[in-house]
Amino acid sequence: MCMNSSEMTPCSPQYSAFRLRRPSNQHNFRVHRLINRKRKTAKEAKKGAEIGGAKVEMEIKNLKLYMENQSIIEENNKLRRKALLLVQENQALFSQLQQKKLSPNK
Repeated sequence: MCMNSSEMTPCSPQYSAFRLRRPSNQHNFRVHRLINRKRKTAKEAKKGAEIGGAKVEMEIKNLKLYMENQSIIEENNKLRRKALLLVQENQALFSQLQQKKLSPNK
């Protein structure tokens, strides 16, 4: 069945060598690795942008809470000073009442 000819037939050595030679998988591997790397970096960039945006948003919230906390502390200090003045006034009135009770009636 095999004849010596220059044609590539199933029996010819050229056909066998051609058939045994398979395309390199290394090229496909490199391409897939490159694609995967690009996908991964794109995901990381997107994630980084989301994290960066979330970080800025958290910093803004933190600043707002800090400012609110500062105003509450300031209001607390004002109320503490008022309470101290009221306590002093109460003590003065109480001492005047004690003096009137102890003083003889005229």
